[in-house]
Amino acid sequence: MELDMTKGSPLKLIGKFIIPVILGNIFQQLYNMADTIIVGRFLGVKALAAVGATGTIMFLILGFMMGITTGFTVLTAQRFGAGDIEGVKKSVGNGAMLAIVITAILTVVSVWGMDMILSIMNTPDDIFVMSKQYIVIICLGMPCTIFYNLLASYLRAVGNSKSPLYFLIIAAVLNIVLDLFLILVIPMGVAGAAAATVISQGVAGVCCLIYIIKKVPLLCIRKEHWKLDYHCCMNQLSIGIPMAFQFSITAVGTMLIQAALNMFGSTVVAAYTAAGKVEQIVTQPLAAMGITMATYCAQNRGVNDIGRIRKGVRIANVMNAIYSVAVFAIVINILPHAIRLFVSGDITQVLEYAETYIKICGIFFTPLGMIFIFRNVLQGCGFSFMPMMGGVVELACRVVAAFIAVHYYSYVGVCLGNASAWLITGTFLGVAYLFVMRKLTRRLGEEETAAA
Repeated sequence: MELDMTKGSPLKLIGKFIIPVILGNIFQQLYNMADTIIVGRFLGVKALAAVGATGTIMFLILGFMMGITTGFTVLTAQRFGAGDIEGVKKSVGNGAMLAIVITAILTVVSVWGMDMILSIMNTPDDIFVMSKQYIVIICLGMPCTIFYNLLASYLRAVGNSKSPLYFLIIAAVLNIVLDLFLILVIPMGVAGAAAATVISQGVAGVCCLIYIIKKVPLLCIRKEHWKLDYHCCMNQLSIGIPMAFQFSITAVGTMLIQAALNMFGSTVVAAYTAAGKVEQIVTQPLAAMGITMATYCAQNRGVNDIGRIRKGVRIANVMNAIYSVAVFAIVINILPHAIRLFVSGDITQVLEYAETYIKICGIFFTPLGMIFIFRNVLQGCGFSFMPMMGGVVELACRVVAAFIAVHYYSYVGVCLGNASAWLITGTFLGVAYLFVMRKLTRRLGEEETAAA
């Protein structure tokens, strides 16, 4: 069911849209979390470290594709907000064609260069083979992942955030079942966990496609829409490529942090991995707020209602601050129990390193939420340069932190890499938002004056 976010109470619309997105994001995280829990408990700490050591590579590769496909759907949301139905269909077909081409290229390149990437990241010798097995299968399954994410993004662009949730629930349950089957019944090791993730994403994508064909005629395209249109390409690439590079730049920074972390051995990598999974789960509402604001602002940008955009952003930031403070207090108390999900036996050493990470990074959940909000607001309004520069700022912070951590052999320095990046980048994007909104308001005023 479509949701027009250009009319009605912004608070109610944001609340209605965000709840399914939060749940959907959590179930999305359950893919990797189920892998790490089952791998850690049944295959051991080294296998857990092997999966964890590939996390930043997955973020680099899949983040690039998710960034570019999300950028493609901004145009869809803007045209939906403006009531341009034919424009919606044209943007869907054009975006699908671009996604097919880029996915094919990136799949080949990522598989071909994986040995070099793992070596550059100082992946420990005792987990190198397992890490490669896991990440190569994930890369080969990239078409399945992009298939689901592109279709889910199109549904969200027209205000439908519930249907992608339902399909993710199905896929998350399937993923857990397949994890157990491919690891315990058919002893495929970490390769089984990767295969389970890919198959589950593919099923979610098929469910999305069937739903769109049967229930969302707005997104159903005809033969004439399956072609590349120059103006659509320029619009979608001008937003999608900077969004993809923003993800990639951020991922390079996290890879540097991971490379520094790998010096401390597989036990520390496992602890960092487990703590990172907990952090990712509890911060999903912040990521969901970003997705919500991208759709909200893109639709309202379609009708040039800047005042309504500003009001929505204020509401989002208040919600972010309240949630960030509350969840930090909660996660500190539940962490010992959460770590036991990942590691069996004596967890004393693993817990010590995991608590250090959460205590340092949890204080900065609010600026992390600001990154999600302001980045997506700017992208939803069609401004992609500043969010990309925000990625550059994140990269710079993590480069500095990685060098300090290596120089002083400091695990605390590794943890400060994320915290410092969130604080400085959140501030940068907040200032960028104020600048862009003033510029946009002035431009629209000049256009109205010229039209009069």
